[in-house]
Amino acid sequence: MALAQAKTDATEARLAAIALPQGGAWITAARDAALARVREMGLPGRRDEYWKFTRPDALVQPEAPKAAIFTHDEGMPFEDMDRLRVVFVDGVFDAQASDDLSAAWVEISRLADAGAQDIHWAKELYGKLEEAGQNPVMRPLAALNTASATDGVVIRVTGKADKPVSLTYLRHDDSADAVLHHVIKLEEGAELTVLENGPASARFNHVLEVEVADTARFHHIRTQGRDHERRAATHIFARLGRESVFKSFTMTVNGALTRNECVIEMLGDDAMAHVAGAALGDGDFHHDDTVFITHDAQRGESRQVFKKVLRNGATGVFQGKILVQPDAQKTDGYQISQALLLDDDSNFLAKPELEIYADNVACSHGSTTGAIDEDMLFYLRARGVPMKKAQDLLVLAFLAEAVDEIEDESLRDHIVVRLQGWMARHSS
Repeated sequence: MALAQAKTDATEARLAAIALPQGGAWITAARDAALARVREMGLPGRRDEYWKFTRPDALVQPEAPKAAIFTHDEGMPFEDMDRLRVVFVDGVFDAQASDDLSAAWVEISRLADAGAQDIHWAKELYGKLEEAGQNPVMRPLAALNTASATDGVVIRVTGKADKPVSLTYLRHDDSADAVLHHVIKLEEGAELTVLENGPASARFNHVLEVEVADTARFHHIRTQGRDHERRAATHIFARLGRESVFKSFTMTVNGALTRNECVIEMLGDDAMAHVAGAALGDGDFHHDDTVFITHDAQRGESRQVFKKVLRNGATGVFQGKILVQPDAQKTDGYQISQALLLDDDSNFLAKPELEIYADNVACSHGSTTGAIDEDMLFYLRARGVPMKKAQDLLVLAFLAEAVDEIEDESLRDHIVVRLQGWMARHSS
C-alpha cells in the first residue's frame, strides 16, 4: 500500500507541474482520456517490470534537470539534403526557421492548429494508437505526452512525397522541458520519409503515431546526439495495413539517459516492419531500446536489429518482443541485439522475448555481448593498419547490420559519416 501511495504521490506531483493545454472538443477529450490513463497507471518506477534496467527518476520528477548546451563545429545532420524543414526550438514550432509547410502529396499542420478545429482527420488517430499500445505493457510516459503535448505536427500523405520531411529540434534553454506529439497518416499507396535530429531540450518526451495504410511505405531515420547531459523518452506507435512497409532506424551518440520505445501492430497481410538502431556510448551514458511488435495478420515480416558500442562505464539496454497471434500464420520474425564492450566497466542488459500462438512461423532471436575480436584486430595490425584505425573499422563492421536497414543509400552513407565523426572525436 505504501508503494502504491508513493507512486500516486509522485504522479500527482508531476501533473501539478504541468499546464494542461487548451483546444477543441475532440483533442480535449483525447487529452482528458490520456490524463485518466496516467492517473490509473501511475508514472513508472524501478519496480515496474519494463523499467527494472533503467532508472526513470529524471523522467518523472516535477522539474527537468538542467543539461549543458554542447557546441562544436560539426554541422547538423541532414543539413546538405533536399528536404522540407520543420523546426522546433525548446519544444515550440519556429515558423521563421522552417520551410513553407506545403509539398506535393503532403499536408502538414501544427498540432495546435489542428486541435483548435471542430473536425479534423487527426481525431481518429491522436492518442488512439498510444492508447492501443498500453496493452499488454503500460507506457505511462506516452500517455502523459498525449495529455500534455502543446506542439507537434500532423501530416497526411496521399501520394509519393518528392522529398523527406525533416523534423529538427533545437534548444537555447539549459532547462527546457519539451513535450512534442506528431501524428502521421499515409493513405493507400502513399510514401514518405521522415528525418529527425537535434537535442530538443534538457528533458524530452516525444510521441510519434503513424498509420500506414494498405501498400503505403514509411521510412524513418533519426539521429540523437550533441548535448551529452540531455535526457529523453521517445515513443513510436505504428499500425500497418496490407502489404505496407514501415522502416525505422535510430543512431544515438551521447546522452545521459535515452529510452526509445517502439510499438507496432501489424494488422494487414503481407506487411513489413523493420526497426533498427546503432548506439555509441562513452562514460555517463545509459541507452535503452524497448520494442514490442505484434503480428496479427498472415505472412508478416518483422526485423529488430540493435547494436551498441559501449566504453568507460556506459550502459546499454535492449528489451524486445515479438508476439504472434493465432491467426498470424507464416510470420517471419527476426530479432538480434548485440553489444560490443570496449572495456571491462561497461555493461549490456538484454531481455529478448518471443510469444507465439501460431504453428506455421519462422521466428528467431539472439543476443550477444563481447569484446573486439583479437584475431581480426591482429589481422589488420599485421597489414599495417594503425591500432585506432583498426579498432574503428571493426566497430563500423559491427554496426553495419543495423545501418544496412536504411533503404536509401545516400542516407545510409550519411549515417556512416556521422558515426565516423563521433569515433574521431572520442578517440583515445
